[in-house]
Amino acid sequence: MKHIFLIIVSCVMLYPLFWLVASSFKPENEIFGNLGLWPSQFNFDNYTKGWNALPKPFTIFYINSAIVTVLSVIGNLISCSFAAYAFARLKFNGRTLFFGLMMMTLMIPYHVVLIPQYVQFLALGWVDTYLPLVVPRFLASDAFFIFLMVQFFRQLPRELDEAAMIDGCSPYKIYWAIILPLSLPAMGTAAIFSLIWVWEDFLAPLIYLNDIKSYTVPLALRLFLDQEGQSAFGQMFAMSVLSLVPVVIFFVLFQKLIVRGIATSGMK
Repeated sequence: MKHIFLIIVSCVMLYPLFWLVASSFKPENEIFGNLGLWPSQFNFDNYTKGWNALPKPFTIFYINSAIVTVLSVIGNLISCSFAAYAFARLKFNGRTLFFGLMMMTLMIPYHVVLIPQYVQFLALGWVDTYLPLVVPRFLASDAFFIFLMVQFFRQLPRELDEAAMIDGCSPYKIYWAIILPLSLPAMGTAAIFSLIWVWEDFLAPLIYLNDIKSYTVPLALRLFLDQEGQSAFGQMFAMSVLSLVPVVIFFVLFQKLIVRGIATSGMK
């Protein structure tokens, strides 16, 4: 009985996704007229036309999103793991205070700092480039990932550090040769969350990117909706389905690391 209930709840939660996939194969006049999931005929024109419907091929937007996402994930993993290692394994004055201040940033809404950041990036001449989207990731700006890794690092035996120090390892060598290889679950969890958040981010690219050649996938999907003319919902749904493919593939490949990372980092 429990499993039947969970299956029903899962179907209800996944219904919007099923509807999105089904609508991507429907003709334009059936998307909102036919509420059933199964289309009267499978129409693949939404995929073929949608890929080249915008002023630039959708390949450009995929490449742009891939560049921003890959750099952001790399930046988050490097900078946040460094910061987490310092908070979890090193002793320095003010460590507790700085960690508390870092945790307080989790309670600050992004919209509060949006205008000051935009003014600063505008003064630096970074607007309409990918720098505002990527550079902060290399400066450990995501406190959630730092907290996630700190919880994982604290569970690793400190005897490993002491043994390495006796052998002459520096703190950097301990991080690189001992802590990092043992932290793959936490790194995998941070990577998938970072990938999802950056790949699906709409607000930040909307604020900083002006040239259509630099648009990411979420901004490109918005171009299918015309406030003054006819909106191409079928093509937008088709491209939306394709935009989910990289996230799904990444999740399937690294799902074991994600589950282990959440289970062993105190976040369960």
